[in-house]
Amino acid sequence: MIPEGFTSIDEAMDIGRRVAMIADLLSPEERSLLLKLARQALEAGVQGQLPTPLDLQALPTPLQQAGASFVTLTRYEDLRGCVGALEPYQPLAEDVREHAIAAALQDFRFPPVQPSELPEIKIEISRLTLPKDLDYSSPEELLARLRPGVDGVTLMDGSMRATFLPQVWEKLPEARSFLNHLCRKMGAPEDLWRRKKLRVQTYQVEEFHD
Repeated sequence: MIPEGFTSIDEAMDIGRRVAMIADLLSPEERSLLLKLARQALEAGVQGQLPTPLDLQALPTPLQQAGASFVTLTRYEDLRGCVGALEPYQPLAEDVREHAIAAALQDFRFPPVQPSELPEIKIEISRLTLPKDLDYSSPEELLARLRPGVDGVTLMDGSMRATFLPQVWEKLPEARSFLNHLCRKMGAPEDLWRRKKLRVQTYQVEEFHD
């Protein structure tokens, strides 16, 4: 039997694996509402308008509560923007709206999304757990403690910081390659994690998309 809110057993199992440490999953209705709010904010921002003021009291309680999210935009399955926050600092609904606009207009890797692209843009929302420090004593232990497909990973070295969402494991399933690319994203040599003990944090996500 396919669980309510999912389109297949595989989808339900995949989400369950990724959010094994999230005890308070959003309902299908809450996910749909967040996607709607993200879409409205995205369209307003790309068209040079401010999003409609949000009536928080009219929203379900989980969307009123502080939450951290990443919003990922794709066009024809190619990445078109991804922006988010690792720790909560505002209501989840506002966080999603803010990052939907930022992913479209402020991701330095891409030109701003144009109004003509809007019909082809797909939205993915990742709701994050609080990050936790990962203690390790050697590069080999770091590799052993990472959980491919489950953990989002953040590397920090002084003022440099970079993160990969758990979804990135789909393209970089081997832990060494995952860390190499993450070091490069941080602006460091790809083998820095082997040569120096970095601060490492992990988190999990509840991911859903339109």
